Amino acid sequence: MDVETRLQDAIEKFWEGRRKQQRKQIDSGKIDAGTRGAVTGGTHMGALEVLVTDVLIEAGLKRLDVRSRTAIELPGYYRPEKKWDLVVVSEGRLVAAIEFKSMVGSVGKNINNRAEEAIGNASDLWVAYREGRFGNSPAPFLGYFFLLQNDAEVQRVQRGFKEPHFKVDPIFEKSSYGKRYEIMCRRFVLERLYTSACLILTTPEAVISQPAEDLSFQRFAGALKGHAVTFLESRPGEA
Repeated sequence: MDVETRLQDAIEKFWEGRRKQQRKQIDSGKIDAGTRGAVTGGTHMGALEVLVTDVLIEAGLKRLDVRSRTAIELPGYYRPEKKWDLVVVSEGRLVAAIEFKSMVGSVGKNINNRAEEAIGNASDLWVAYREGRFGNSPAPFLGYFFLLQNDAEVQRVQRGFKEPHFKVDPIFEKSSYGKRYEIMCRRFVLERLYTSACLILTTPEAVISQPAEDLSFQRFAGALKGHAVTFLESRPGEA
């Protein structure tokens, strides 16, 4: 599989899907505030999900093992269940769960919400795993894929923090929002909240930037494929 070509195609479809959804909102006379109309259709990340599905199939998993859109609920610990964007269950065992998130505009207002959401979802799943909610499944691959619009706001260095009591981590000083997402995703992996994370920056013209090699799609896909192969080779009865 030519991963880079497939990634480019998927990003182009992402933007195309947003534009179609916006036009649909306008034509129906139901226009959401801001850019929300581009995402309420819920299908703009579909091509990326298909790409990741193909990576898993190439690793040897069956197409029916990979679920998106339906049958994507997994039990939690702090709540009964959560819908993941892509779930892989093979022979009754959880292989992987992946979140696909995007941010287009209003990045400064939403970065903390994205961090809280991602941390909470991962923590909930890992405690549920510890408590045996997934039966005899080996430790699953937990993936976080983040697509961020690359614009002036994302690249602009942010200065100053509200520090009424204590100083923030110096790593965030004079950092852009793009850099903060990079730090966030990297620390997700360092702290073992997620097995692997991917950060893609892209313009509406589908120009792609991958700011960090350890958060590249090549690394993400390679880690996922390796996990799937290991799972298949370690099944009972496999030599």
